[in-house]
Amino acid sequence: MDVARPEFVPDPALSREAMADCQRDIADAATFADDLAVDPATVGVSGDARQATFDALDRTSAGDDGDSDDGDWDGRETGAPLVAGVDQAFVGDSAVSVVIVLRDGEVVERAHAVERTEIPYVPGLLSFREGGAILSAFGELSSVPDLAIVDGSGRIHFREAGLATHVGVALDLPTVGVAKRLLCGTPRESLDGKLPAGARVAIEADADVTAPDGTVIGYAVQTRQFEGDDRYVNPVYVSPGHRVGADTAADLAERTAAGYKLPEPTRLADAYADEVKADVSE
Repeated sequence: MDVARPEFVPDPALSREAMADCQRDIADAATFADDLAVDPATVGVSGDARQATFDALDRTSAGDDGDSDDGDWDGRETGAPLVAGVDQAFVGDSAVSVVIVLRDGEVVERAHAVERTEIPYVPGLLSFREGGAILSAFGELSSVPDLAIVDGSGRIHFREAGLATHVGVALDLPTVGVAKRLLCGTPRESLDGKLPAGARVAIEADADVTAPDGTVIGYAVQTRQFEGDDRYVNPVYVSPGHRVGADTAADLAERTAAGYKLPEPTRLADAYADEVKADVSE
């Protein structure tokens, strides 16, 4: 998959001020409303995406490492949407970025890239540390996803341009950001209690966010919850990356959760990232 906006390929050599300016430009270029080529209601994980699907993708022929298919196949024979999951891991100073592609919950392709990180982690500038490797992993795909779910924030970001937005705008691909922690913004209701499964609480822009105060920039989404005891599961923080609205982003996170806290695309991407990390570490 090719980069659509080369001017937004993350440049870790920029100053922090220039990075922030770039993020403002990315936010201006982003579309935080539904502009998908597929009906979000058709996105789901009714298939059984077991580890066996990874094994089926392994190639034994010389010169084929199993990370992508040959040719220009676009994966749309059945008409089912192709949903990519994106996650990262680290080995020393290198970022391990992976992309898996699912159709109806079944993995049809996976790809990865390993690149040296040039800057340390800086809150709000994550995409300049990891985004290049993610774009390289997308470049290894033969299929063209209809949607990507990224482990990271989208519009829930100081300048409305988190990792999911940066990647989505660079690829011009509908993206959703799903983060485990809230980077910024103010929940409309308290999140201190135990939320029931299916609950969602709007996250509004505040003084730390460039969007007007009160703008809904995402949701805390309770994808699953324990019942009947003191244990509890924290919500995930879902926000539009590009070409997806906030409500639809929350819907997609719920539709792809498959009984787990994390959406299945990023959950499986996390497992694959660990697999690649182990290989790289050897």
